[in-house]
Amino acid sequence: MATPPRRFLRPFLYTSAAAIAGGSVLYYVYRPRKIPGSDPATVPPPRYTEDGRFQPPRFPLVKTRDEQIADLKRSSKSHSTPDAVDTKGVLGALTGNRKENSIDGQVRQDGDEAYDLLVIGGGATGSGIALDAATRGLKVALVEREDFASGTSSKSTKLVHGGVRYLEKAVWELDYNQYKLVKEALRERKYFLDTAPHLSSWLPIMIPVQKWWQAPYFWAGTKFYDFLAGSEGIESSYFLTKSKALDAFPMLKQENLFGALVYYDGAHNDSRMNVSIAMTAALYGATVVNHIEVTSLEKDANGKLIGARVKDRVQEKDGLKPQEFSIKAKGIINATGPFTDAVRKMDVSEVAEIVAPSSGVHVILPGYYSPSKMGLIDPKTSDGRVIFFLPWQGNTIAGTTDAPTAISQNPIAGEEEINWILSEIQAYLAPDLNVRRGDVLAAWSGIRPLVKDPNSKNTESLVRNHLITVSDSGLLTCAGGKWTTYRQMGEEAVDEAISRYGLKTSPLLQVPRVSGSEMIDDAAPLDGSCQTHQVRLVGAHGFSNTLFINLIQHFGLESIVAKHLTESYGDRAWTVAALSAPTEQRYPVRGLKISALYPFIDGEIRYAVRHEYAQTAVDVLARRTRLAFLNAQAALEALPTVIDLMTEELGWSKKRQEKEWHDTVQFLASMGLAKSKLRVTRRDVENGKAGEYDEHERKLYSRHDRPADMMESDSKFPSGEKPVISANSAVNK
Repeated sequence: MATPPRRFLRPFLYTSAAAIAGGSVLYYVYRPRKIPGSDPATVPPPRYTEDGRFQPPRFPLVKTRDEQIADLKRSSKSHSTPDAVDTKGVLGALTGNRKENSIDGQVRQDGDEAYDLLVIGGGATGSGIALDAATRGLKVALVEREDFASGTSSKSTKLVHGGVRYLEKAVWELDYNQYKLVKEALRERKYFLDTAPHLSSWLPIMIPVQKWWQAPYFWAGTKFYDFLAGSEGIESSYFLTKSKALDAFPMLKQENLFGALVYYDGAHNDSRMNVSIAMTAALYGATVVNHIEVTSLEKDANGKLIGARVKDRVQEKDGLKPQEFSIKAKGIINATGPFTDAVRKMDVSEVAEIVAPSSGVHVILPGYYSPSKMGLIDPKTSDGRVIFFLPWQGNTIAGTTDAPTAISQNPIAGEEEINWILSEIQAYLAPDLNVRRGDVLAAWSGIRPLVKDPNSKNTESLVRNHLITVSDSGLLTCAGGKWTTYRQMGEEAVDEAISRYGLKTSPLLQVPRVSGSEMIDDAAPLDGSCQTHQVRLVGAHGFSNTLFINLIQHFGLESIVAKHLTESYGDRAWTVAALSAPTEQRYPVRGLKISALYPFIDGEIRYAVRHEYAQTAVDVLARRTRLAFLNAQAALEALPTVIDLMTEELGWSKKRQEKEWHDTVQFLASMGLAKSKLRVTRRDVENGKAGEYDEHERKLYSRHDRPADMMESDSKFPSGEKPVISANSAVNK
């Protein structure tokens, strides 16, 4: 017979163990988390001095585009001494000239003008490589034929994610490579959000559950996703009952809805992220120039690459004959995305192609189709693909498709793909919500550069992640991958370049004060090793979720404009606001909107030209602001204002202004602008005729029905008269 103490001891131990296990689970689920952007700004906002003077931030300046081109040209002069460059310009848009620039003395100090690396391509991958190389003390140049993020990098789904669908494949196919891809992407997701909290954020994404047995399946999948994220995760996934799911996402169809699982991923402003990476690289000493086209590669007598011939396409736009010049470099990196094979054929004309281009179509719908802080994923569409339905920049983005395509600079989204997306999302929305073709504000097609490994036995099989190869002549190609892993791709590409080209890294002795403060250092110890997981991008240091209040109080900005500026420029919103013109109204005091529908203001155009190398109206409408991606018609209507402001900044001739109009309208066709608008003139827009449609296009593009008759009870006119549409109506005269 057991003694009384032992009889009670076993249940006590079992109960204690269960309590500890349960408490551990609860702590893990509800433990305190560090949410990016929630911390106070590393650099506090500027204050007033005791004598009442306002002290604005003192941000370092990048070199002008002309100065960067001069540096490129000097690389071909093997033993010349570089001229000292005294950079002058608007400091923080509030102060006068200043000689402080990036780390010009650090990277230009040696007599060898040849670059360590020349990066071709200014998308996410190329810009990430340039930033990585520059922060390791290498002398690096980057050239881009069009603009930063002009291709795939601006046409993504706007997610920073590990990939729940890749995880599902990894489990069911027992694929370790898929597992590694998810694990790597989840780690990079955290770095992404930490280094640019103003441009990226966490986003809850809902998975509707329509059958009871799907609940444990999706629950297990999302919990495994959380587990893999580990310390790189944020909030834990959770289950919502039907009523809670409808409360969180009122637009959902109630029929057959059992509940929903919600998990967390990241979202970002892709092209602004790309521009910020490139500008951060420039501050750390990289020579970064857009609208420079590589026309050929140069080799020595042994057939090894030593540089490239390039031309300035801006001169062509100005009606001048562009002067070609050489850029000398010890190593050349090809990071041109869908155009990878074109550069590889400059090296070896008969080389086998490795890019398998895939078209991804997205559409933009009004913001009322989704909650402002909740996305949705359909993991199994009618044809087995995945589709996202996400809030973005005040609107709703839906996509994407996945189909083989031909490579072009600005592919156009087909009506078949657009209608397929609309029909798929209609199946999840309440039946009283009629998703119409006219609700599509913009639609575009992005080309994802899937790649085949040329060294694989099966040359038709696609690489799941990215691919790094080096040709016999020394051309290093980095292709494939996705936005989330751009930093990892850059690190691996630079590692390979250092090994292949015999480069030597070095600590940065003169680190630029990117934060604009002399008292605060960046967290990254720039000792010659890869530190891009800690290097915060331009605008991140002084950003906080309450920064917009300081802007409102100092500049008198409209609240929605102030929030937009801080979430697009971080602490550089001080500069943008200062570059904005007075409204001559009591409120808002500053900030003239370029479109009444969106918070983009005139200061952004000036900032884009002076501080972000914007050279065309498309650069501004598509990549510095996102108006072309949010609403193609609104972008057309804002075009006269943009051209006028850029003319003030860049001194465009009348002929150049006309070219900008034509080129921009043609670009907007790839953003979903109606075909009849391709013939519209500036005078038509200024006279308010840009919104007119014929009957066929009204059915496709109009967001509302024709004006209806007034109710008879409300009419002040005799019975039978229809003042809205009658011949005597003022609108018909």
